[in-house]
Amino acid sequence: MFTSMNNAVFLLLGTNLGNLGDNLAAASHHIGERVGKIVRASSHYRTAAWGKTDQPEFCNQVLEVETFSSPEEVLALVLAIEALLGRERKEKWGERLIDIDILYYGHRVVQSPGLIIPHPHLQNRRFTLVPLCEIAPEFVHPVLLKTNSELLEQCPDQLAVHKVDE
Repeated sequence: MFTSMNNAVFLLLGTNLGNLGDNLAAASHHIGERVGKIVRASSHYRTAAWGKTDQPEFCNQVLEVETFSSPEEVLALVLAIEALLGRERKEKWGERLIDIDILYYGHRVVQSPGLIIPHPHLQNRRFTLVPLCEIAPEFVHPVLLKTNSELLEQCPDQLAVHKVDE
């Protein structure tokens, strides 16, 4: 089912197995083909693993995508893309070829058993906020009513986030 207007959805891509740049590029390609038009893409950023720290560092990127799909449809599409690219869901916060999280879907708030938007950990993760602020620093979190820049300034996470030379 398509919504009557296009919506801006912000997606966080993450990978820490295989060729990290190729993984992000493949995910971006499939997102552009299936979810909608990519209108902005952050640089790639490397950071130590968050949550479960005994694994390789991650490479992350945020995309802003214009979509006509509903939030639930976007979730189904990104899960299908993860599976297509070889994602196996073994353990929470574990190693992965690709992870695609929905950060925002416009200014909508969604609370359902399988989907929470805005992403519930967004404000606590520097590896999410740094690339998000690169492309949408003034976007206002629809629940916390703070800009992404304000969330980054107040973020309790102190893990270093390093921009990757592309």
